[in-house]
Amino acid sequence: MPNERRPGLIRSSDSPERATLLELLFDVAYVAALALSSIRLAENLTPVAAAELFVLLAAIWWTWSITALLTDFYNPERLPIQAMIAGKMLGSILLAATLPHAFSEIGAVFAGSYVAMHVGRGIVLISVLRGHTAQVRATRFLFWFVVSGTFWIGGVFFTDGLRLALWAVAITIDFVAAALRYPTPWLGRVPLEQYDQASAHLGERYQQFIILALGDLLLVPTLRMGGSDFTVERVGVFVLALVTTLLLWQIYVFRAGAILQVAVRRKPGRITRWAPYTHLLLVLGVVSSAAGFDLVIGRPAGTVPTGWICVIFGGPTLFLIARTVFEYEVFQTFSRSRLAWVLVLLAVAPAMVGASPIVAVATSTGILFGAVVSDTLRDRRGKSVRPDFHLER
Repeated sequence: MPNERRPGLIRSSDSPERATLLELLFDVAYVAALALSSIRLAENLTPVAAAELFVLLAAIWWTWSITALLTDFYNPERLPIQAMIAGKMLGSILLAATLPHAFSEIGAVFAGSYVAMHVGRGIVLISVLRGHTAQVRATRFLFWFVVSGTFWIGGVFFTDGLRLALWAVAITIDFVAAALRYPTPWLGRVPLEQYDQASAHLGERYQQFIILALGDLLLVPTLRMGGSDFTVERVGVFVLALVTTLLLWQIYVFRAGAILQVAVRRKPGRITRWAPYTHLLLVLGVVSSAAGFDLVIGRPAGTVPTGWICVIFGGPTLFLIARTVFEYEVFQTFSRSRLAWVLVLLAVAPAMVGASPIVAVATSTGILFGAVVSDTLRDRRGKSVRPDFHLER
């Protein structure tokens, strides 16, 4: 039976729950990734381009999510873990830098960086954890990243549709393997009790990333404003971008977002396993919304094309759906009022075709405002069960 050498690498129960400065610095690498994702989407609204962006953004998100899990299970104050974070920071910057052209001539850099980060992390952990029971956990992760890595690298040798297909298979393997708890030959799955070891630190990390992602709704329109003439229409759209950012923040932190750390303490296994998927949808919603404001600030007059409608209303719709599912994960209850506002977004969107871009974004923002008001009224009237009740059931 393995012994327990190198115990200092494993996060102890009395470890600080706050993120380290190195972890926060690591997050900065994703500011560019999110901004470039929104800009790329705004520049090309075709279905194929959207599918390509989804695969790339999912890979970037998965890199951050796995790193957050790494620093929650292992001690981020130890040198080997810090070295891995620094290496993944470099890899994440390369992912962001190559994102606009990953499906062209520099796809090898994107795929190579992704595979090197995850496979390299596994090799290092297996080496430094030799003789420790946690080595088995690291081996499971490494096995599946090697499997998906063959598809990532294989896609480099093809272009267009074949590359997209292979990379889609690769990221699907990464997501499904995690959902199934990394079933590995001769080693089995990650035990459920290991997911229960998650700390409030992990909840804080997800909150920090969502705040960083919401900054994309300010950064991208600001960059567009900086390269455009200041007109009343553009300033008005920029103000709507700020209002939308605040509304999405309020929707996220209401109930589940505000007490995510408490939820991790009481139901760590559920949150650890499913938060990466719902938070990906939240991020996609923000990226889509930022792309919509980028388009409208660039051309606030005229009529809004159908593609613009998809991102202007699709972003808030994705965000509300993800937030509703996330609430179910935490409280095991659905918000009917929030689902109603999702239906309002879907119903109103087709009617916006042919309207002015400003009217479209103003309508989308107004619907989000209605969702926030519904949350507030529901809370004040006491129609929703208190969080502590659900968390302790």
